[in-house]
Parts: sequence; structure tokens; C-alpha cells
Amino acid sequence: MKAALKSACNLLVSNMSLLVFLIGVFAVWRPEALTWVGPHIPLFLGIIMFGMGMTLTVDDFKNILRNPKGIFIGVCAQFLIMPAVAFGLVKAFALPPEIAIGVILVGTCPGGTASNVIAYLAKGDVALSVSMSATSTLMAPLMTPILTYLLADAVIDVSVSSMMMSIVKMVLLPVLLGLGVHHFFESFSRRINPFMPVLSAVTVVLTVGGVVALSAAKLLDVGLMMFAVVICHNTFGLFLGYILAKLFRLDEKRSRTVSIEVGMQNSGMAASLAVMYFDPIAAIPGAIFSVWHNVSGAVLANYFAKHSEECDSDIIGPSIKLS
Repeated sequence: MKAALKSACNLLVSNMSLLVFLIGVFAVWRPEALTWVGPHIPLFLGIIMFGMGMTLTVDDFKNILRNPKGIFIGVCAQFLIMPAVAFGLVKAFALPPEIAIGVILVGTCPGGTASNVIAYLAKGDVALSVSMSATSTLMAPLMTPILTYLLADAVIDVSVSSMMMSIVKMVLLPVLLGLGVHHFFESFSRRINPFMPVLSAVTVVLTVGGVVALSAAKLLDVGLMMFAVVICHNTFGLFLGYILAKLFRLDEKRSRTVSIEVGMQNSGMAASLAVMYFDPIAAIPGAIFSVWHNVSGAVLANYFAKHSEECDSDIIGPSIKLS
């Protein structure tokens, strides 16, 4: 029974991108079936961040002190590249204010919760990935409202203090609570940890469905343009994150990790803030990003993993000949 349940959970998590896409289509077709999710989106984000906290340990935070250079470069790239690219795309596509704020929110949010898995699949530095996610998430209550205000105040007035408090409640406190449960109730943590990815996957799927349902009527008008903006945003983040890491002479594994961390945003947080503070259509960029960055991340991880295998075979091959 346990094996079957575990298999079902793994199937659900591994197909999350497909499920997100399907619920998005369903939400456009039958929005009334999912509009109930809207008021609960902040709660769902808190559940996702609690799940992330349950995967962290005190040693992960100690790693910040052991490896300050990689984390410093990565987090600086996180809060410089993605906001700047978002602002550039808003101008280049001449986006209307209610859409522009959603794109900027995606850019100013911390790294995504799926980035650690993608970094592992890409044969990157998982410890660096976890440390970057933790650091950028802890900085989000300060950085996200300030950057959003600086980039979007000319478009829509942004309340820095109220947004900061919302991020503390929805992101920081659940992460710290998850970390506390993991640290102080280790046996309980071990029992429920296998189910946390499933819980997170279900809440992500429902959040995207709710966001799409709230603005289904307008989505058909802006859908193609939003997909173009999201693909550009994510692609530039992945590419520029890798280039910046290389410029600062990080090794290949860490460069891959910085690329993934920068390009994969906490789009669920962006969607939640958009629904809370702005027009529901402002959550559409975050909802589309939730689907796309998992797809592009998986493709990139596959490319990086194959590239690693080729490099390994090039190294091993000559050594066999020499012997």
C-alpha cells in the first residue's frame, strides 16, 4: 500500500507541469469552477513555502558562511538581472499597467521552489542552489517591495510597507516554521517529508488554476503576448545568470546553478501578491511563468546533464588509452 501511494505521489510530482497546463486550460473553459481559490491563494503560497522550509536544515544556512562568494554573486544576479529584464520587457512590449506590474513582480521575486530539483538534475551544485534559494527568500521581504516600488511606481503606486508585511507572513514565517519543524521534530519531519512535494504540487496547481480563473476573460486577449514575454524573461534570466557566473570565474557546476536559480522565479509568490494588491490579470504572468520555467528548466537540466556525461567520457577516455 505504501509503495503504491509513494508511486502515485511521484507520478503526480513528476507530471506537475502537465497538470498546471491542464488546469490552466480548464480554468479558461470553466472559470466558475475555480474562482473559489482566489481568496485562499496567500494560504496556498504559505503551504508551498512551509514545504520548502521542511527541506532546509541549519547546515544549509551555515553553508552561506562557508561559501559566501558563490551565494553573493548568485543572489546579486537574482535581484539585478530578473528585475532589469522585466523592466526592459515592459518597455519593449509597451505593456499596459495592469500587465506590466505582474511582469515586474515576477522579476523582483526570489528564486523558485523547484530550482533545487532542477539544479540536481542538471548536475549542478545543489548546496549552492539551496543556499541561494534560502538567502533570496529571506531577503524577499525587503528586496521585492523596494524593487517593485522603484520599477513600477511610475506605473502603479506600490505600498512598500504593506507588501513587506505580506511577504513576511506568506513567505518568511512559513519557511522558518518548516525549518523549525524539521530541526526540532526530526522524527515527525521524516514521516511527513515524503508527502510534502505532493502537497506543494497540489497547491501550485490549484494556485495557477485560481489565478487563471480570476482573469480568464482577459487572458484570451493577452495570452500569446504574455507567453512571448514570459519565455523571453525566463530565457534571458537563464542565459545572463550563466554568463555572469562565468565572468566572475565560478566553475561549471556553480555557473549552471546560478543560471537555474536566476532564471527560475517564485512565480507563485508573484501571482499571490498580484491578486492581493493589484488587478487579478496582473497574476497572469506569474501563472504562465509557473508552467514555462518548469518546462525550460527540465530541458536545460537535460542538456547540462548530457554535456557533463560527454565531458566525463572525454576525460576518462584518454586515461584508458594511457593505461
